[in-house]
Amino acid sequence: MLVYKIFRTSEFQALQQQGRSDGAPVDLADGYVHLSTAAQLPETLARHFAGEAGLHLLALDAGALPELRWEPSRGGDLFPHLYRELRMADVIWSRPLPLGPAGHDLGELS
Repeated sequence: MLVYKIFRTSEFQALQQQGRSDGAPVDLADGYVHLSTAAQLPETLARHFAGEAGLHLLALDAGALPELRWEPSRGGDLFPHLYRELRMADVIWSRPLPLGPAGHDLGELS
């Protein structure tokens, strides 16, 4: 199963350059890297990235992340939280997440 991380351009560039990241400011504050399932992505984008350009979507294999915990969050829904740094080697694929007139275009998530 794939899980996803949304990074701003500067955060994604830092991950690429350093090969690792402790995450975005919210991740640092909470002590884990916030991830989303495909079904959770639209609400995550709407709540935390509405109208924000310059985003990147990263896909990770949940089964390859032993430090991943599924914990209740919005409305009791279980969200994937990574309790270690995110490594570039964890990223299966990444791509820009364009912002159009109707919001962010997730495209195909496979």
